[in-house]
Amino acid sequence: MRSIIVATNFSPLAENAVNYAAAIAEERQLELVLFNSFTLPLHASNSLLPASSIEEIIDQNLKRLQKRAHDLSEKHGITVFAEQIFYGMQDELPRLIAKYNTALLVFGMSEKSVEQSYMGNTTTAAIKNLDFPIMAVPAGLSYFGIKKVLFACDDLSLVPKTVFDRINEVAQGMGAQVEVFHVEKHLEKMKEMDEKSFSEITRKGEHPGIVYLYKGVLSNNVISEIAKEVAVFGADILIMSPKKYGFWESIVHRSKTRLMAAGLQVPLLSIPI
Repeated sequence: MRSIIVATNFSPLAENAVNYAAAIAEERQLELVLFNSFTLPLHASNSLLPASSIEEIIDQNLKRLQKRAHDLSEKHGITVFAEQIFYGMQDELPRLIAKYNTALLVFGMSEKSVEQSYMGNTTTAAIKNLDFPIMAVPAGLSYFGIKKVLFACDDLSLVPKTVFDRINEVAQGMGAQVEVFHVEKHLEKMKEMDEKSFSEITRKGEHPGIVYLYKGVLSNNVISEIAKEVAVFGADILIMSPKKYGFWESIVHRSKTRLMAAGLQVPLLSIPI
């Protein structure tokens, strides 16, 4: 059976993402993996505590994680695993993805800030560095199903069919509408996109029970237009496909996907190309 891995440090933000992921797992009949990257509290790491005391702190954290897993399993009627690790999160996640036949990673996403936009956080770092679908869940958001999916892309012709296959997985079984949204800075390119967009969507996104729409907007502010369309369309989820950049480009380039992740009122699903 496939699974969802959701990261938690037991903060309200992370625990909200856990509840969101558990609701999806129940609906789709997937397994859930609670993932905790454990570090010793500052007061413990700076003190001369005996090894037995440190082991007790680690054991208490694991028991807390296991109890949370048990409670979620009872509530949602799904299998829930607990995984606690002491290494770098991004080093361990690929191993867990393979171990649990994972379909999706889920993280909580805090509100937008200047620091986040430029420096990022754990969630945006995962979107940048892990070549895997990642969902960022805003604080306080509950899951009520997905009936409207907004897929924002730079160039529809460069989006592979595998991305549309993932979009169909998200929308399947819900009678969902999928709007493919494109923001273009140049009028001539916009006209060109409009002429071929419907045929591209039909070829790549065709799926029984899912209605595909296309909308293009001429603007210089891509991020603002996407955020506006989320509200106008009434999207339940925003999907974007970040591109990989070379070394020098990555130094100066701030991914639109990572910038969108902070401050949204709907979850962002990043499906890397």
